[in-house]
Amino acid sequence: MGTLTYDSKVAVSIDDRVLAHLQVVIWGKLRRGEQFPFTWTDPMRSGMGRTSVWLSPHVPLTFEYFGSRQPRLNTAWVEALTKSANSPAGLSIVPEPDDPSPVK
Repeated sequence: MGTLTYDSKVAVSIDDRVLAHLQVVIWGKLRRGEQFPFTWTDPMRSGMGRTSVWLSPHVPLTFEYFGSRQPRLNTAWVEALTKSANSPAGLSIVPEPDDPSPVK
């Protein structure tokens, strides 16, 4: 389990594989200067079921991984997450689709 930390105040534990895919999508949008919401569910935290943050190139964001190996990326999942991030509701973690051609 890795950790995504937003503005040094909000931290969420996310599986390394999921986090690697989110990082590709988030960095791509932030590199283009785009701002967007990111919402996730966190059933592990008592009383907290859902969190939303506004991602902006001006707010610190840290991706920390538990494992030392970079997971193979699924291009279909990156595309699905990007589509989610470009929607009015913003980025949310969608299920991983099958992809016969992973990216290194």
